[in-house]
Amino acid sequence: MGVNNNKNGFFWLVFSLSFASASSLLSPKGINFEVQALMSIKASLKDPRGALQNWDKDSVDPCSWTMVTCSSENLVIGLGTPSQNLSGSLSPSIGNLTNLEIVLLQNNAISGPIPEDIGNLSKLRTLDLSCNNLTGEIPASLGQLRSLQYLRLNNNSLYGSFPQSLVQITQLSFLDFSYNNLSGPVPKFPARTFNIVGNPLICAAGSEKECYGTMSIPTSFNLNDSQVFSTAGRSKSHRVALASGLSIGFICLTILASGLFLWWKHKRQQQIFLDLNDQRMEQNEKVRLGNLRMFQFRELQIITNNFSSKNILGKGGFGNVYRGQLHDGTLVAVKRLKDGNAAGGEIQFQTEVEMISLAVHRNLLRLYGFCMTSTERLLVYPFMSNGSVASRLKAKPALDWGTRKRIALGAGRGLLYLHEQCDPKIIHRDVKAANILLDDYCEAVVGDFGLAKLLDHQDSHVTTAVRGTVGHIAPEYLSTGQSSEKTDVFGFGILLLELITGQRAFEFGKGANQKGAMLDWVKKLNQEKKLEQLIDKDLRNCYDRIELEEVVQVALLCTQFLPGQRPKMSEVVRMLEGDGLAERWEASQRSDTTRSKTLELSSSERFSDLTDDSSLLVQAMELSGPR
Repeated sequence: MGVNNNKNGFFWLVFSLSFASASSLLSPKGINFEVQALMSIKASLKDPRGALQNWDKDSVDPCSWTMVTCSSENLVIGLGTPSQNLSGSLSPSIGNLTNLEIVLLQNNAISGPIPEDIGNLSKLRTLDLSCNNLTGEIPASLGQLRSLQYLRLNNNSLYGSFPQSLVQITQLSFLDFSYNNLSGPVPKFPARTFNIVGNPLICAAGSEKECYGTMSIPTSFNLNDSQVFSTAGRSKSHRVALASGLSIGFICLTILASGLFLWWKHKRQQQIFLDLNDQRMEQNEKVRLGNLRMFQFRELQIITNNFSSKNILGKGGFGNVYRGQLHDGTLVAVKRLKDGNAAGGEIQFQTEVEMISLAVHRNLLRLYGFCMTSTERLLVYPFMSNGSVASRLKAKPALDWGTRKRIALGAGRGLLYLHEQCDPKIIHRDVKAANILLDDYCEAVVGDFGLAKLLDHQDSHVTTAVRGTVGHIAPEYLSTGQSSEKTDVFGFGILLLELITGQRAFEFGKGANQKGAMLDWVKKLNQEKKLEQLIDKDLRNCYDRIELEEVVQVALLCTQFLPGQRPKMSEVVRMLEGDGLAERWEASQRSDTTRSKTLELSSSERFSDLTDDSSLLVQAMELSGPR
């Protein structure tokens, strides 16, 4: 009997402790503070895949919710929703989850600033907000996270200087702020591994070696990767054994190196490469033009294996693109112009590549460097591992709907920067899926400024040399040679249809035996609510019907006949983000109804309207880069 009483007392004690732990999270009205905070986070996010569907505000505790990890005391210690196509903003309520140890929100489309309240998470060890659309400055409150070991904010649009408070995080072992728009000064990070590459204001092209640490950079973490945190506890004996093994390996390596020395002597190309590298290092001031690196032709010849056909990445109207690898292991794409003499004189060529280099944005392909001789003109760009959107649409596995929409938004933001934020502003003139490249994260990067025009805000002359790709050329440009930002908007509308259908513009409608004007066919399917005939069959019905209709409407607004009726890229981006589309579409439909009641304009009358808006007529200058 006494044993039973002891057992009952033990269970009552456990229950009391559990109840006390849970009740400490309850407000006077009986609401769990962690539930309240998580519901605020959910409310600020857009969740098209329903990843947070079972988050219920009436729950007593959130430990059964997806993407939430709890401790044995039923406290929320992990929040992980990576790659769920989430958008919206990150709620400051995350700061109320004071027991969080891991936050993984990478590979989404979350925008807005990083909330200052995140500094309240004193137990946080891992924070990964990489590959989102976060803006604003890095909050100084991050310096309060004294337990933080891993921090990833790379591939966002953060700006401003680094908070000096980061030096206070003594436990930090890994930090990645790469590919943002941050500025200096750069504090002395306590992290053994850090990466700030891709911030052009502090990390100019060619100086990347100074912008990252020496240890290997891990990929984004998963909640189950608990072993990541155990490496810091390796025993001293393990390190001694490792040192011994390295010593033996070094002796073996020395013997092997001696045997290979004679063979190495005959590798003349490698010797030439080293000689060129030494020469470049000795004359460092002479091989730079602003942020651009000036390559020797022989160096590019070596890294592309003498421009071997096996290294061709693509062919265009202005030349071929070759894959190459620099001496430090960096992969690059080398564009070799077909006619070096036709690319202009040295001063003109330098001026043009300097202008290209001024366009710096996460959704624009950065010019790394160039080369010019008496007969050669070459441009060097970073290598894009996932190729172009056109090639990726034909590959397997098929791009999912969320990725396609993210590509559309990224390409739109890149064009918005060229049109409205870059000075001098730039017209692309050949917007299509083949000219939108994809980086390691399938982030859209607008490439190929070979057909672009640099615009001066004051001039009003328009060049009439029509260049572009059939199916993507706006009607006013094809007929009159007059190009503007609105010709790019037209091409972007066709790009949206390429993303939807998985086909090139000249292929639209072939599967349905469609004859006649492609845009009329798309408009007809939209009116008849038969957009399923448009969608790429490889998506296997895995797409959002409402989003499909919205993207088609944006595409039709972008491809209206008169350029003055097309939206600006800033408006296009807002509509893709879900702001203002309904009003713009309704106004467009009313305008169509009014026009249908009037007599059809003659061709000359219609094109006379194209010149009514003098802001569309601007001075243009061709760039030299190849397609």
